[in-house]
Amino acid sequence: MTQTSTARQSAAISDFGIDTTAMSTSEAVRDYFARLRAGQLGSLPALLGLVALAVMFAALSDVFLSLNNLANLLAQGAGQTIIAMGIVFVLLVGEIDLSAGTASGAAAAVLAMHFVENGNLLGGMGSTVFVIFNAVLALAAVLAVLLRIWAGAVISVVGIVIAVSGLTANPWIEILLALCVGTAIGCITGFLVARVGMPAFVVTLALFLTWQGVILQLIGEGGVLGISTSPVLNAVANGNLSVVGSWALFVVAVGGFAAVTLGRHVRRLRRGLVTQPTPIVALKVGSLAVIGLVTTILLTVDRSPNPIVEIRGVPYVVPIVLALLAAGMFVLNRTRYGRHIYAVGGNREAARRAGVDVTRIRASVFVVCSSVAALGGIVYSSKVGSVDPQAGGLNTLLFAVGAAVIGGTSLFGGRGRVSDAVIGGTVLAVVSNGLGLLKQPAAVVSIVTGLVLLLAATVDAVSRRRAAAGSR
Repeated sequence: MTQTSTARQSAAISDFGIDTTAMSTSEAVRDYFARLRAGQLGSLPALLGLVALAVMFAALSDVFLSLNNLANLLAQGAGQTIIAMGIVFVLLVGEIDLSAGTASGAAAAVLAMHFVENGNLLGGMGSTVFVIFNAVLALAAVLAVLLRIWAGAVISVVGIVIAVSGLTANPWIEILLALCVGTAIGCITGFLVARVGMPAFVVTLALFLTWQGVILQLIGEGGVLGISTSPVLNAVANGNLSVVGSWALFVVAVGGFAAVTLGRHVRRLRRGLVTQPTPIVALKVGSLAVIGLVTTILLTVDRSPNPIVEIRGVPYVVPIVLALLAAGMFVLNRTRYGRHIYAVGGNREAARRAGVDVTRIRASVFVVCSSVAALGGIVYSSKVGSVDPQAGGLNTLLFAVGAAVIGGTSLFGGRGRVSDAVIGGTVLAVVSNGLGLLKQPAAVVSIVTGLVLLLAATVDAVSRRRAAAGSR
């Protein structure tokens, strides 16, 4: 590079205010604590709370740290954690989706009916309900086209094809159908909120009741649709990878994270861009490798309480959650769509003036939320082995929203990560599991969970206030 081009590059950097100042490790540590004092706490309170809860329950119960209980703990909170991962997208734009729980239940109910009726949804629903069901899917496709959410339109149409064609029972077809239903629900919700301009709270509360009624219509009062007889559907939340598969997952997950993190770090160093100090990046990668190694070793040990039956391997829900986590982090951190979500959540009017299609972004997050909620409904239904009229109701939504907030996602928009839902979901699962082992009644579990959520919301409000005061 010539001196002239170097001078031009320096001038351009100066003009646009690009930060190319690299920090040492000690400076980065001091900067981190300075941000904590300024109110940028992130997931730290949830992580500290998780450690405290684990220590407390381990001291009070001899069973809590057993391999069998830890494996069950992973599957126990997977359904609500997955729903929470979708809710994070809605919270990031400053909205709320109160229908995510019953949307997951409605998707699971359609899945179960397709399985029980061997693909004959017309016979299971009745002609009137069947026509309405397909009409709603068609309406969702039209609304998605109006919003220019092409994936939502295509997936809704796929749902119509599966329903009308009468394909015989197949677990993969049924999983796809449930995802189609979830996507269609998201298209309808997104259109009403973003295009019509109705308040998200009112729309999603109304749809919460609507989808609850749909579940009751499909299953019947007091009815149950069992899916545990399907080996694939039952294994989603109850099965385990083989020992070889567990180690392959470790290599792929840790190796992929290391390759992406270190590769990006090296590229930024070569281009002279600001990046974290190399020791801190290496510490992150090394810590994940150690945690993954220890977890894989423990989960590949026989943990069956029955000496006749052997149970080894990482539960299937772990790669499902990891795949969603990786996809969510990539979308939010590495794509223009993700940057637009944060922009809309941070300042909707500024984002509009910057050329962001605010209406499309606001609608799309509801599509993402309901689609992911459908997957959460599949996992939850697989865990219990059936779908009943209360699917997705009761505490499902409250725990899912609570998981996102407890993990560090702000209720005010513009701040949060998909990993927050995983951390918060783990906290709630630990609370429920630990109190259950201590034989505490459901009333105590609800009280403690509510207090944890209240504490998380308080931390969020206080940290935002401190951050706003520091920026003045």
